[in-house]
Amino acid sequence: MFPLALVAFALSHCALAARVCPRPPEVLFATINVDKSVYDVGEEVEYTCRPGFVPNNGQRKYTCLPTGRWPLNTLLCLPQRCPRPGPLQNGKIESIDSHYQSSISFSCEPGYNLVGTRTSQCMADGKWSGTFPQCQAVTCAPPSIPKFGVLSYRRLKPGNVSHFLDTIVFECVPPMALIGNETATCMADGSWSSIPECKVVTCPTPTGIENGFIEFAVRRTYHYNESVSFGCQPSYVLDGHKHSRCEKTGNWSTKPTCRGPCKIPVKKAVVLYNGEKKRVQNDLKEGIQHGETVSFFCKNKEKSCAYTVAAQCVDGNLTLPACFKERGFFSTLVKKDPSDMKPCEEQA
Repeated sequence: MFPLALVAFALSHCALAARVCPRPPEVLFATINVDKSVYDVGEEVEYTCRPGFVPNNGQRKYTCLPTGRWPLNTLLCLPQRCPRPGPLQNGKIESIDSHYQSSISFSCEPGYNLVGTRTSQCMADGKWSGTFPQCQAVTCAPPSIPKFGVLSYRRLKPGNVSHFLDTIVFECVPPMALIGNETATCMADGSWSSIPECKVVTCPTPTGIENGFIEFAVRRTYHYNESVSFGCQPSYVLDGHKHSRCEKTGNWSTKPTCRGPCKIPVKKAVVLYNGEKKRVQNDLKEGIQHGETVSFFCKNKEKSCAYTVAAQCVDGNLTLPACFKERGFFSTLVKKDPSDMKPCEEQA
């Protein structure tokens, strides 16, 4: 048996030994202000998140309890966040996330050069490193001007510098002809698209057209863009453009044609012409011109009425409607002419 005094001493010693706390639990990405092996009851420690990390809403200060334990630790140190980078005009920003130590990269669209750093990193203070770059339009040096040529600029921005997608327009001093594209564009690589040439182009003396003539024609060589005019003989109709132009190829543009009139292929008949009844044998002996129409009267025997069918003159050809019947001498005496019958629309 142990003496009572020895037992009391042992219990007293155990109680004193329990009144300390071990090292507090570690918090990822955090440090404590007092770092030692044991802490007395009532002693306080404070956690601080490392640079680049910020505390959540958890408690930062803890006190060693009489039980020799620390209170439940609720602190988390989360990576610092940088603001979402704004858009890069005429470029793009590539990123995975915007947390501490993460990086973003910058690039520009074709026709634009990156001015500044290509990457930026999220820093411990929640800001991106450096200054964000800019995308500046590629510039083109003044183009070479073709001999006997003049040019005018069409710039998207004010000033005397040509940027990406700006255009220039070329012209040639008359009578020179512009061979190639009349416009050139400042391209993404800083060069101009194709530059044209100014050349002498001539066309031979133009030839006439059938049943027509050239107005005020002179036998000579014609230069690019010069033109001549055509006309037709009486009763013929000009079909196409009146003028023909000397083109860059040294050839004349398409000439018009003279379309001929049509004789109406019946001896006697009453037709509608320009909304009026006309007798072919008297009023339309000379026929009608190309493109004009006449309407023939046809009979509907079942309903005893008449209707009209139009026929058009096409370059000397006019086809009679299948329903039209030319009347002979005796039929004109016995039967009523279709042109004098009631229209079928009224009969209906």
